[in-house]
Amino acid sequence: MARMVEHDEPRYIISIAARMLGVQTYTLRYYERVGIIEPSRSAGKIRLYSENDIARLRRVKTLMENLGVNLAGVEVILRMAEHMAGLQDQVKQLESEIEKLRKRR
Repeated sequence: MARMVEHDEPRYIISIAARMLGVQTYTLRYYERVGIIEPSRSAGKIRLYSENDIARLRRVKTLMENLGVNLAGVEVILRMAEHMAGLQDQVKQLESEIEKLRKRR
């Protein structure tokens, strides 16, 4: 759990995030405007990106540059991947409940 919190911790300002990803800062602002990413904000309203944000943006970049997916397609793929992850979590919970019920017998 601590590792997950660590990856969610906002730590990179936009210029550093852009440099890490090899994109321009306006690209990251555009992605935010269209809803691809939602970075945290500091008290002074400075965008701060977490490790999870950077990983998501790397997926976006890979989908667009290596696979030729347009931004609308990227949005659909990301939404579907999030939905699938949620479904996988539900399946794990149900399997756990089934196992508990079996042990009660």
